[in-house]
Amino acid sequence: MTATRSEPNAVETATRIPLSTSIGLGTGSMLQPLNSSMIAVAVVAIAAHYGSPSAATWVISALYIATAVTGPAAGRLGELFGARRVYTAGLVLIAIGSIMGTLAPSIGWLIAARVILGIGTATQYPTAMTIVRTMAERTGARTSSAIAVLSVCAQSMVALGPTLGGLLVGLLGWQSIFWVNLPMVVVTFLWVRRVTPADTQRIGGLRPALAALDVPGLALFLGLLTSTMFLLLSLGGSPAWWLLPVIVVLAAGFVARERRTTGPFIDVRALVRNRALTLTLGRTFAVYTCFYCIFFGVPQWLMTERGFSAMTAGLLMLPVAVTGICATMLATAINTRAGARVTLAIGMVGLLIAGLALGLAETVETPLIGLVLVSFLLGIPNGFNNIGNQNVINAVSGVHEVGTAIGMYRTVQYMAANMAAVVLELALRPGDGGLRTVGLFLVIVAALGLVGVLASRTLRSVR
Repeated sequence: MTATRSEPNAVETATRIPLSTSIGLGTGSMLQPLNSSMIAVAVVAIAAHYGSPSAATWVISALYIATAVTGPAAGRLGELFGARRVYTAGLVLIAIGSIMGTLAPSIGWLIAARVILGIGTATQYPTAMTIVRTMAERTGARTSSAIAVLSVCAQSMVALGPTLGGLLVGLLGWQSIFWVNLPMVVVTFLWVRRVTPADTQRIGGLRPALAALDVPGLALFLGLLTSTMFLLLSLGGSPAWWLLPVIVVLAAGFVARERRTTGPFIDVRALVRNRALTLTLGRTFAVYTCFYCIFFGVPQWLMTERGFSAMTAGLLMLPVAVTGICATMLATAINTRAGARVTLAIGMVGLLIAGLALGLAETVETPLIGLVLVSFLLGIPNGFNNIGNQNVINAVSGVHEVGTAIGMYRTVQYMAANMAAVVLELALRPGDGGLRTVGLFLVIVAALGLVGVLASRTLRSVR
C-alpha cells in the first residue's frame, strides 16, 4: 500500500521542477525589472534632492549599461563557477548597491550604486535558467512550468514597478526604492540556498574566467556604449563631437575582435549571416526605445508638468501594467493562430495610436479620466511587439543559435532603455511641449515599423 501511494509522488518529481524552486528563483528574477522600473517615478525627486537634473539621467542609464554588459557574461560565469554561486553572488552585490544608494552623499555615489545594482541584477535570470536546466537534466523533469513562473515573476515587476515605486516614494521618500531590495535579497538568498542543488563545478583560477568572458570584447562594447551615450546626451547643450572618431574606432575594434574570436561576447558573425535575425533585433531596439520613452517619460511629465505626486503618477501608470499583461496573453494566442506578422502589425498600429494619444494628452486641460484612458492605450503595443519579436527570433535561429540570439535580444533591450533616456533628455523640457515630441517620435517609429512588417518576406512564413 505504501509503495502504491509513493508512485505518483515519484512520477510528479520526475516530470516537474518543484514549484518551491521555481518561485524561489523567480523572486530573485524580480529584482532587475523592479529596480529598472521603480526609478521612473523617483528620478524627479532624486534630481531635486541633488540639484542635478542632467546627471539624474545617468541614474537611469547606469543600471542599463551595466546590465547590457553583464547579462550575456553572467551565463558564462555560471557555467564556469556554478550557477548557484553566481546567482547568490549577484544577490550580495544587490545588497551592497542598495545600501550605497540609500546612503549616497552625492549623485556620483548614487550612479555608482546603480551600476552595482545593474551588475547584481543582471545575474539572476540567466543563472536561474541554468539552474532549471541542470535540475531537468539530472531528474528528467520538464522545464516549461519553471520557465513560466520565471517569466511571470519578471513581467509582473516590469508592470507593477512604477506603481509600487510611486507608493514608496510618496510615503517614505525616494531612498525607499533602494532599501526595499534588502528584505527580498535576504529571503531569496536563504530560499535559493535551500531548494536548489549545490554546484558541482570547482572554482578555477582567474585566467580561465577571463578567457571565457571575452574581456577585450566586453571592454570594447562597454566603451562603445558609454561614449555613444555621452555624445547623445551632449546634443542638448554643447555637442561633444570629438567623441565621433572615438566611437568609430571602438566600433571597428569591437567588430574585428568579435569576428575572429572563438567565444565572442556578441556573435557578430551570426548577425551577418542571419539577416532576419538582424532586422528583428533592429526592430526590437526601435520598439523598446518607444516602450521606455513611455515608461520613464509619462511619470516624469505627470509630476513636472501636471503637478501630480509620485504616488499619484505611479497609480496612473497602473493601467499600463494591466493592459500590458492582458495584451501579452492575447498576443500569444494571436501569434499561435495567425503568426508573427499579424502580431507585429497589431503592435505597430497600437504604438501609432499610443503616440497620437500622448500628443493629445499634452495639455493641462486633459481631465483625469482622459489620462487614465491614455494610460490604458499605452500598455497595448509592448505586449504584441514583445511576443512577436521573440517568436521571430526563435523561428529564424537554429537550436544551437537560439540561446545566443535571445542573449542579444536582451542586450538590445537594455541599449534601447539608454536610447530612451537620451530621447527624453532632449524632449522633456519644462513647458516646451515635450510629451508631444515624444508622441511624434512614437508615431514615426510605428509608421516605419508597420511598413517594414507588412513588406517583410521573412515574416510571411514565420508561424
